Amino acid sequence: MRDLQSRSDIITLVDSFYTKVLSDSKIGYFFTEIAQIDLGKHLPIMYDFWESTLLGNPVYKGNPMLKHIALDKKSPLKQAHFERWLMLWKETVEENFAGEIATKAIALSIQIGGLMQFKVEKQR
Repeated sequence: MRDLQSRSDIITLVDSFYTKVLSDSKIGYFFTEIAQIDLGKHLPIMYDFWESTLLGNPVYKGNPMLKHIALDKKSPLKQAHFERWLMLWKETVEENFAGEIATKAIALSIQIGGLMQFKVEKQR
């Protein structure tokens, strides 16, 4: 398996992840029922976020914290939800890629998830 190297790789990763997330019995409803995301709009934002984060290409503009705090007000995000998100992300990365940037994708997701959870809980 090869490492994450390009936006095309980011798209593969994010699309594979969202295929899992949207059908997941524990967190899928956040996307489909609570946030009711429009994949046509949401996925390009996720591509930009992860391309910026993992490949250092600063294409992402936005504040994911505010979105998740607003989502938590509609339906509380619990530790089990963050853990499930992280498990699915790690699984998806490991199924598709291996190498330094893939390892970074997992490590950063743990950091981002922890910070997100902390800030969401602080806003309650």
